[in-house]
Amino acid sequence: MVPHRDPARMSAFELQATDGAARAGTLRTAHGDLRTPAFMPVGTKATVKSVDPRELRDLGAEILLGNTYHLHFRPGTQTIAELGGLHAFMGWDGPILTDSGGFQVFSLRHTILRLDDDGVAFRSVYDGDPARLTPELAAHAQAELGSDIAMCLDVCPPADASRAQLEEAVRLTSLWAARQRDADRANGQLLFGIAQGGTDQELRRRSIDQLAELGFDGYAHGGLAIGESREQMFETTAWASDLLPEDQPRYFMGIGDPEGILEVIARGVDMFDCVLPTRNARTGTALSWEGGRLNLRNARFARDPAPLDEGCACPACTRFSRAYLRHLVNQQELLGHRLLTLHNLRFVLDLVAGARAAIERGELQSYKDAALARLQAAPEVPS
Repeated sequence: MVPHRDPARMSAFELQATDGAARAGTLRTAHGDLRTPAFMPVGTKATVKSVDPRELRDLGAEILLGNTYHLHFRPGTQTIAELGGLHAFMGWDGPILTDSGGFQVFSLRHTILRLDDDGVAFRSVYDGDPARLTPELAAHAQAELGSDIAMCLDVCPPADASRAQLEEAVRLTSLWAARQRDADRANGQLLFGIAQGGTDQELRRRSIDQLAELGFDGYAHGGLAIGESREQMFETTAWASDLLPEDQPRYFMGIGDPEGILEVIARGVDMFDCVLPTRNARTGTALSWEGGRLNLRNARFARDPAPLDEGCACPACTRFSRAYLRHLVNQQELLGHRLLTLHNLRFVLDLVAGARAAIERGELQSYKDAALARLQAAPEVPS
């Protein structure tokens, strides 16, 4: 580990093109460059479910996300450190972002025992044993994992939080960010701060101002996509992105539907993650240009010889029919889940790559309009 260094002296992000609020850039990390906008497949427990790391590369993934909370408890970050760090442990040689573990703690509110200025005490979701998370512990765990990007510990209040709760979340998040900023981190590890404040303009502005004054390698929109309306979410993303430093990457935590991805890119977001593509695959749903989603459990696919999407180069589309994939899904065959996962990830990664190319051409609006029109079109159902 190395001591904290001033991020202002080590800018790792370069903008290559803008189109309105949308941006195309490159983030330099210890394990390679990341082209933005970028979707991060979620590898909660050091694996993107059912997918080999080499397959992720072939699909177009450049960065993965790991979950500090789960890896802390199973198998333990010290164990991972002894085995060479998270990259060696999971066989992925590209950039990795790790969350702080805070979102899991605060989304499992029934496990929280105590919240104070020092940190949060809670019961492990695995065995119910008491545990504690502080900014220093979050920093140490992510240093042991050796991720390229570490996230600050923050307080994520629920969507129905009162203004007093939001204000306290902002206060603690800034207090903790200052401490984690000064903690040791892994060699070359970047550190992102997380803004809170819900959709309250005054509080979110306060949070952003306090984090920007501290100085980080990037900034995240926290506390959104947790239950507020889509309109509120997109509106907040737009004005909050304008407040963030222009020369640092902006990360929207937890959005992965195609429509949402295009909307936040248009509002100046550079990075985003979500379990939706892989979770949808496990429930038999394929992302598709035919109305956005295909529920392969539907009887209309029973004799359908077409691929999921014409022109898609994923293994599911180049080799198998909708009828066969429906059979696998309905019989709960693991191959069906795997193939749909590969397809959904390829769909999202291709969508984002197309958005980047459109930004570079100055044509994001037309790309977005055409994509949304296709995604929202009602599929034709054979009579």
